[in-house]
Amino acid sequence: MVLQSGSVLFYSIAPSVNRLFSWPGRARLAAVLALTLAGVALPNFSWARSPQFDSAALLTPEPTSFAQCPQFFANGTPPAITPRPQLRELCYEAFAVLHSGTTKTPVFVAQRLNRRLIEDADEKRAKRFFADARLPSSERAELEDYRGSGYSRGHMAPAGDMATPTAMAQSFSLANMVPQNAQHNGGAWNKIEQDTRQYVKRAKGDVFVITGPVFTKASPSVGANGVKVPTYLFKLVYDATTRNTWAHWSENKEGETVSRPISYQELKRRTGLELLHAIATQP
Repeated sequence: MVLQSGSVLFYSIAPSVNRLFSWPGRARLAAVLALTLAGVALPNFSWARSPQFDSAALLTPEPTSFAQCPQFFANGTPPAITPRPQLRELCYEAFAVLHSGTTKTPVFVAQRLNRRLIEDADEKRAKRFFADARLPSSERAELEDYRGSGYSRGHMAPAGDMATPTAMAQSFSLANMVPQNAQHNGGAWNKIEQDTRQYVKRAKGDVFVITGPVFTKASPSVGANGVKVPTYLFKLVYDATTRNTWAHWSENKEGETVSRPISYQELKRRTGLELLHAIATQP
């Protein structure tokens, strides 16, 4: 990229844009705004001209792997999940997703939270849901799948945890969503999310949170793409300072109330997943 007399000339535009995508969220946003104001036509960056920007443009176009975002996992180690062709690892600014092309939902979503991040999480809520183009079209949910389904688009990494405009916008990726009973989403599940944030505010260091859906044979699907509706949702919380851990388990239905948390071992028994390497290996 070369600056000349107030104009901006691009050489090898694609590599320049790709490097821009890799910058931290606020730096990326500031750079794109500056380039747009200078009159540069950037492909897929229409969001820079409006507060309601195109959330999909905030993502690097290339596939990602958890090796690029180890910070979201305790000890930098992701859950031990057997690789399968339709399992894809997605890194976002504030969370990581293991996505299933079979259910068209996350297997789990991982976050690292702490007091500073939660105190900074006062961003204006985004409104634009979007399908993540890094996923093959045959493996992802589309906006149309949720329309008229009777289910809300339920965040796994909550919008209320997001501390930057980029993180907030990215949290509306459909790769971070499951079909959720609307009353459950705004009731028991919302209380679990709020309780988790309150705990993080009191914690002395990092708290790692893994959230995900659980399906049964009776789980229905919605939309033309067959997005699976979870029967249960879980949220696993691990305090890296105290090593305390617990999990919330909640049925995805109207009238559900918040029940007493279960142990990590009980969560492992119910899901069959070894989600927390730090717990699995500690004495």
